[in-house]
Parts: sequence; C-alpha cells; structure tokens
Amino acid sequence: MDKTTEAFRTIGEVAEELDLPQHVLRFWETKFTQIRPVKRAGGRRYYRPDDIALVAAIRVLLYSEGYTIKGVQRILKEQGVRAVIAASAAPRGATSLAAAWALPAPPLIEPARTGIDTPAPAARGPALIARLSAPEPGATASGTTSLSMQDRHRLEAILAELTECTRLLA
Repeated sequence: MDKTTEAFRTIGEVAEELDLPQHVLRFWETKFTQIRPVKRAGGRRYYRPDDIALVAAIRVLLYSEGYTIKGVQRILKEQGVRAVIAASAAPRGATSLAAAWALPAPPLIEPARTGIDTPAPAARGPALIARLSAPEPGATASGTTSLSMQDRHRLEAILAELTECTRLLA
C-alpha cells in the first residue's frame, strides 16, 4: 500500500524518490539547517512532506541549476524556505528556478577602458594596463602596434574579468 502525500518518509524512501544516495541527504542536513527530519528511537530519520519538498528544491538548484552549496544557502537565507519550495513547484513556463524567483542577473563585467579618467582594476591590474596602454617598442612611425585594437580590448576585458574573479575569491 502506498503512503499518502502527508505521510512521513524514511531516509531510504526519500533517497529513492529523489534519486539521491542516503549519505548525501545526511550531508545536506549538516549544510542546510532548514532540513529538519524527525529523529526517532535508534536514530531513524523521518522526513516531513515539507522537508521532502525542500530537499527536492535543493537538488534542483545544485544539480540542474548549477548553484554551489553556499549559493543555495544564500538563496535560502534571502528568499526563505517557502519561496524556494514554491519556486521549485511553480515554474511551469519558466526556464529555470532563477527565472521563477526573478533573481537579478549577475552584473556583467565590462571591459576595462583605457584612459586617464577610468580607475584601474585592483591589485596587479594597474601595471598590466599601463603596459597595454603604453606604445610598444615595436611600434611603427604611424603609431600602430603589433596588437590590433580588438585584441587589446579582448585582453583588457580578460584582465578585468580575472581581477574581478580574484576579488571574489579573496
């Protein structure tokens, strides 16, 4: 006989239903304090329907949407458990959970502009931008260099992106 939708489920049943190993569910309990299965005698875990819905939403965020554990923790903190569960159940027309939540898109890193009035990126960036902005020793009399302007802009964009990555990781 099948259980009702309101019945508590064991960790094995939840793991099978969501196609997750049991040890992953136990690990997620340590990382996401919002998952609180009822623990009975002998340490058996029984998941409530809300816990199952939350685990399913976390699974989608981690495996389908590509979020990290810290990213999902941040979403749970900012949006709340109910919003995460509702967004995972609601997006019939949405292409992703991020679209369903209407999360702001991450800011695009704009290519660094050369010029005196633009601030240089942090750390090691100023020296490299100065070298890119200075005329090359192999420049011709007309002022052209071996790098095209398009290549120079690409390098500056890459430098800005790497500098931003370094800042985020620090």
